[in-house]
Formats: sequence, structure tokens, C-alpha cells
Amino acid sequence: MPGLTTDSSNALVPLSPGAHVRVVYPVRHGLKPPISRISISWSRGNSLRVSVFREPPTESDDSDGEAGGKVVQVKLGVGDGEVDDAQWRRIAYGSVSPFALLQSRRNSVLALSKMSMSVRREYVMEYSKGISSLLDNARPLPDVIDDPKTVVKKVEEPTCLKAAWELLEIFYADKESQAWLPERIVDWLADYDILFSGTQITVHSKLVEFQKDIVSLQAIEDDPKYWEVISSALAVGWLEIVVKLLRLHGSYQLDQLSNREGRGVMGFLPNLLGGAWLLRWRCSINRSTENGLVEAVAVLISKMPRMRPELEAGRLGECFKTKPDFIKAWEKWRAQITKLDCSSFWIQCDHRQTREGLRNMLQVMLGNTNNLSASTCHWIELYISHFLYVRPFTVGLESMHALAQKCIQLKPISTSHRLMGLLIGILGENTEVVLAECSRAFGPWMVVHAIELLTAGSDQAEIIVREERDRLGEISIEELHRLVYAQVLSSHALTWQIAPIYLTSCMKQGMGLLEVLLYKQPVQHIQMLLKTAEICQLYDLESISSNIMKIAGVYHWKHGRKGSGVFWLQQAQDEFRLNKIAQKLFDFVGRSISDESFKQWEGLIELLGSQSKIAWGLDFLHKYRDFKKSLLQVHVGKTSDAALQAVESLMSLMKNPSTPQRFWLPLLHDSLRLLCWKERPLLNVAQTNLLLNKLQDLSIARLRPDFIEASLPPQALSSVRLALATNLGRAILEE
Repeated sequence: MPGLTTDSSNALVPLSPGAHVRVVYPVRHGLKPPISRISISWSRGNSLRVSVFREPPTESDDSDGEAGGKVVQVKLGVGDGEVDDAQWRRIAYGSVSPFALLQSRRNSVLALSKMSMSVRREYVMEYSKGISSLLDNARPLPDVIDDPKTVVKKVEEPTCLKAAWELLEIFYADKESQAWLPERIVDWLADYDILFSGTQITVHSKLVEFQKDIVSLQAIEDDPKYWEVISSALAVGWLEIVVKLLRLHGSYQLDQLSNREGRGVMGFLPNLLGGAWLLRWRCSINRSTENGLVEAVAVLISKMPRMRPELEAGRLGECFKTKPDFIKAWEKWRAQITKLDCSSFWIQCDHRQTREGLRNMLQVMLGNTNNLSASTCHWIELYISHFLYVRPFTVGLESMHALAQKCIQLKPISTSHRLMGLLIGILGENTEVVLAECSRAFGPWMVVHAIELLTAGSDQAEIIVREERDRLGEISIEELHRLVYAQVLSSHALTWQIAPIYLTSCMKQGMGLLEVLLYKQPVQHIQMLLKTAEICQLYDLESISSNIMKIAGVYHWKHGRKGSGVFWLQQAQDEFRLNKIAQKLFDFVGRSISDESFKQWEGLIELLGSQSKIAWGLDFLHKYRDFKKSLLQVHVGKTSDAALQAVESLMSLMKNPSTPQRFWLPLLHDSLRLLCWKERPLLNVAQTNLLLNKLQDLSIARLRPDFIEASLPPQALSSVRLALATNLGRAILEE
């Protein structure tokens, strides 16, 4: 087993004591002291139910109106609650199909020949897309009115789980996009920068805050925040937002042109009238220059070269698939920026905020590190800006990791986000660190399914993950995490059914722990029992299925559900216990073979069938049932044909060696009406002599001390003897 434990009887996957870390969970009950008692019990899933009770008030104390107690739930484990229990179960069930399909493909290909790297990557990428579709919940919220001043669309906030999975896919699974890896990271930050807003200021949070003030701003270019958010959005490559904000500049508005001219004229009222008209003309020219500069910067931004195959509709930039073409376009683009930055038109721009804001944007595009650092909020944003404007040709994880360390030094943070730790582990090419970050931040589900991505294109990672280790009980890291995840699934009544998928993929200990899991399932619920039997059938576990059905049969029999008990014992083909039950049933009916006792057990006798191989067998009881049915037809006034059929059943019973002697007299006593049939004797001479001989043998057997007397009237024997003698005489006369 993976580790040594002091008590592993109740654990599906025992864990070593050293692996436990003390974690403090706050209990916010809101009760005033004094607290007299606390009760803790398990709730559903991985939650605790904590009941807090106050000190009961005495008669002398005045009631303070507070409740006497409160019950709160404390959820155990990691996570920030962004994915609720129902969503987790949906993800757990949805991820089974891609996982099982990938395992099946891998096993089938390995059985034939060694899997080629291209085929393997194709399978892993399909698997990754299947998992990613389960985690996607970022959908735009519908707007009642399409506001042209909306620069950041409202969407459902994505989850860190989705962001982490996409990050792993970018670096490990999607090998075809390695040539434009920086662009993939730019797109990733555009989708998930909102997740960092909870712990620190981000470009996204600055845009959201500024968007609230846009409506109230008459001259948006006069606000310093306007140029600040534009530079920040430009630094992280959100070109569409930058161009949209630039087009809100007052130089594009006719009313702003009149207001700007008015302000220029009012400043020179003491001058001559001719001077005032000259100033009005010059201000109009300057305003056109200002708009031209804004538009020139917007065009340069929209024409920014991008080293990627294509862009989605509505995205800005020019795509280049090959590095030579990109380098040529990149140098030409930077030359145009430099030319504009050295242009004399800046002197003609009288609006200081516009002039400074636009020139700061040019410095961002030229890769000025000071401007990039000032425009970004945390190190990942600075990291992205270096990819875009300083080192667009960066390739290789080693150089990318060095750049990340430099950005962390330039933009240190007090509180690290879990996605940041994962990104550092990926860039450091340390598989164990990545697994540890996935486990710490996202739990066992993430680790189990992310291993398939980590080993997709790295033989070294595959060796680390799948190498058997002595300290883990001669199992691999991969198998250990699958076993842990299987225990998590097994701990909940709604997810234990999918745990066998992961247990069966563990070659060393999976099947043994699957047995433990199946045996631990309660047998009192029919649906649970049927599901267990289905799982056993799916994995060819016939012996386990038989044992579980035996357990279910004994459980139901002991709890008074005799029919269910017999049914499950029959399904398990447990002849030993079925014979025991049949013997007990046979003995019980034998003590009193009255109609009432037989009706009580007739259904159970029918269910047991006649295949039980006890000493006497239940064949007698089935024949006795047929005899009672025929006798009932006689009593309700049917014809003599029914009487003849009843006689045949009687003779069959008396001739059958399985009919015990203690049943002979009750059978004959029940047949008194047949023996005294008025129309004619129903038994011939031979049949009557056979019955008389049976009666004589019975008289001798009654002398034995172990003979069991039937509960019949005292005159039963004499009545039967007289009826047989009478029938014998009538039969002799008739013959």
C-alpha cells in the first residue's frame, strides 16, 4: 500500500501519517458566549456539521433574545468555492468518457505496436478538448441595449480550474502551436486576467472601473485615467479595446471640436478682432492635427504584426505564419512608430494630455521597459508585454522561464495567485512541481487528468510519473493519484459508481481496492445492489458479484424479507444456503400441513422451485400444492373429472419416495371425501391396497420414539382406515 498506516481498515487508499497537514477551518456561528457544548458529525460529501450550543439561561437571568444554538456546515479541503458540489459532480461524470476513451486507445495501440508520437498527440489533444468543454462557463451576458461606450463585455467569470487546464494544454498538449506560443499566452491572459482581480489590481479591473465613469465624462481625453487604461490595455495586447477607446477621443466628435475652438478664442478676447479670427483658424488646424495623430496611432495598433496563423473575426493585427515574414513586417512596423515619434506634428498638438498619452503609447509599442512596467499591474502582465514588444522571438521554456524570473523581480507581489505558481512550475520544466501545484490548488481531479497532458510529449515526464517507487509501495505517482481520486469519488453516494473506471486503470492495486469498494456498498438498497452487480459484470468480476449477492440474500432473509433473500441467493447460485432454507421450510410445513400454514409459505415454495437438492427435496411440496388445488376444485362442486385428477395427485404423492412418512396420514385425512365418493369408487383395488399398506407401515413407524405426530384429530387414523376399507369393498364389487 502507498505508505504505512496505523489503521487502514476503513480507508480505500491508506495514506501515511506524515502526509497529514494541520489545517484550521473557521466556524462562523455568530452566537454570543458562553458556549457550553459543541457537537461535530459528518454531513454530505466532504463537509462537517457543527452544532454549537449556548449555556442554557437560568431562571434569574433575563433572556437576551439570542438563539440557544446554531448548526453550521464546514467544508473540508482546498478550493475557493468557485465550483459548487453539483458542478464538481457534473465535471467528474463528464470527464469519465474522455479519460476512458484515451486509456482504451492507448491500450489497443500498445497491444498492436508502439504508438507513434503524432497519433499520441492527436489522441491527447482530443482528450484535452473534451475535458476543456466541461469546464467552460464563460458566456457573454445578454445586453438589453448595445452601448457603443462599452469597452469590456460582461461575461460569467471563468474558473481558475478552466484557466489552469488551458494553461496545461497550451504548453503540453497543443504541440502544433509551439511556434506561436507567446501569442497563445497573450490570448490566455485576455481570457483570464479577471481571475487575478480578486487579490490585486489588474488591467481588467482598471478597465472595469473606468468604464463606470465613461458616461459622466464630457471630454474623455482630459481624464488622466483614460490614457492610463489605454496604455495598460495596449501593454497586454488588447488591441481592440485600445482602438475602441481611442475612437472615443474628443477629436472625433464635432461638438468637442466647437468646444475646443471656443476655449481658444475666449483666451484671447482682449486681442484685436483680426487676431481672434487668426487664432480661431489656427486652433482648427491644430485640432485636425490632434485627430490625425490619434488616428495614426490607432492605425499603427490595428496593423501590429502577430506571429500566429490566424485571428478570430473582429481581432486586430496582421498575421504572419513564417518567422522571416514576421521579422520583416515587425521591423517595418517599428520603423513607422519611430518615424511618428520623431515627427514635428507633436509640436502642433496643443492638448497636453493627448500629446503625452499618445507618445507614451508609442514608447509602449517600442518596448520601453519603464513604460511597460508602469502600464502593467502584476508580473504576468509585464511578462506578456515583453513578449509583445521587447522579445517577440522568444522560444524555448528555458528563456521564457528566465524572462518570468526577471518580471517577478520587477513586479513583486505580496500574495501569489495559484495560477501564478502553476505557470512558474510549467516554465521551470519541473513535472513534480506542476503536479504538486495542481494537487495543492485544484485537488485530486486535476492531478489525475492533467497527468495525461504532462506526459504527452515528454519521455522524461513519463518516466517520472509512471516509474514505480519503493517509498510509495512499489506503485507509480500516476497510480497513487488515481487511487486517491478514486477514494474521493468513493466517499460520496452520488459518485462512487465512477470510481471503478480509475481503479481498473491501476495495474498494481486497482483491482484489489475495487473489491474493497464493492464489498463496502450497502446491500439493503435494491438500486445500489443492481449497480454493484452491473459493475461486476462489466469488469468480469463474477466471484465478487456472487459473494455480494450471497451477502444480500442473507441480509434480506435475516431482516424478514424472505422472498428477496431467496431471489439474491438464487442469483448467486448459492445451493448450500438455498438447501438450508428449503430444509427449514420443509420442516416447518411438515409440522402442520394445514391449509393456513401452506398458504403462508406457498409463494416462497414457488420461488424456491424444485431444484433444491435437500434430503427430501421440495418436489413433495410442489406436488402437494398441485394436490391441494385439485382438492379445492372438488370441494367447490366440480365434476368427477376433478376428483379423478385429485386422486392421481394423491397417488403420485404416496408413491413418491420423497414424501416423508409423517405426511402420509395428513394426506389421507385430507382425501376422505375422495375415499368416500358417492357415485363410484375412485380408487381401484391395487391403489387401495397400496394405501392400506402405507397406513400399516405408518402404524409401525409411530412406535419409534423419534416419530413426529401430525396435528390431527384423535380419530383421524380410524376414519382413514374405515374409508379405505369401504372403498376396497366397493372396488372389489365393481371389478
